Amino acid sequence: MTGLVIRALDDSSAHLFHTMPDPLALGERHRHTRYRPDWQRVALREGRVVARAAWWARPEDPEPLVINWLDVAEGEEEAGAALLRTAPWRTPELELDLPPGWRDDPRRRAAAGTGAAAARRAGYTPLVERFTYRWTPDRGLPERPGRLVFTAEPDDSVFYDLLCRIHSATLDAHARRAVERGGVDRAAREELDFFHWFPSPRDWWRLARTPAGEPVGIHIPARNPAGPCVGFIGVVPEHRGHGYAYDLLADCTHFLAGQGAHFIAAATDQGNFPMAAHFTAARYPVVRERVSYWADPAAGDGR
Repeated sequence: MTGLVIRALDDSSAHLFHTMPDPLALGERHRHTRYRPDWQRVALREGRVVARAAWWARPEDPEPLVINWLDVAEGEEEAGAALLRTAPWRTPELELDLPPGWRDDPRRRAAAGTGAAAARRAGYTPLVERFTYRWTPDRGLPERPGRLVFTAEPDDSVFYDLLCRIHSATLDAHARRAVERGGVDRAAREELDFFHWFPSPRDWWRLARTPAGEPVGIHIPARNPAGPCVGFIGVVPEHRGHGYAYDLLADCTHFLAGQGAHFIAAATDQGNFPMAAHFTAARYPVVRERVSYWADPAAGDGR
């Protein structure tokens, strides 16, 4: 790494972050994302930026929660890894954000491969590939089947109990990892913590029941720092196979639209074929893809 200089940025040097080529269209992807300059870092070789990364969280969070921007120039995998390894924070997750169909474009496929190699060298392990969606009013509101009754529920323990049932058999990779590490209790607690992290009102959370009053699942209309989003969709195992996740998604969309949402972001694992089909049916187009990585403490420096 001869001549490599790694530096954090500030207001006077923030422009350096945008001097790299952008084959993955991350500038467009994050045009509305607000980053703290001191949470952006670059690696320079002979004065040229060869790797860049941005750490993100809410403005009020004391430390970043995720790396959601990583670019590494061709042949500079070790520079990218050093950029991540030497950061003062070790976030549990790194997101490699990618354009749809990136594998079909040689330039984008190469850029993604370089970023992935840097992440692995820095000790991040691939977890799952995901689709990200963005609904807008011009798509039209999805039809609500009217099979379920949706109500607010102020008691967190009701959501906790349903989350334990939902995560006892789940296709979601993040939840399965939490279950492997600490059981369904841990997975449910992590979801509740995540729901409370959203700055949107707690009374937005919705419980879905049959007309007879039997709980079917939950959905969490939310607003994160970037805007309105589908925070969670989950159906208990005994009610799966009837397409109820679509009912929850449709109601979530109507709820957020009723709150004045001009767009709604969402995501699901690419391997969760039923949920991906429901997003398509509810008129949510895929706008990006994402590979999620988790920090592996046992990986050392990742090499």
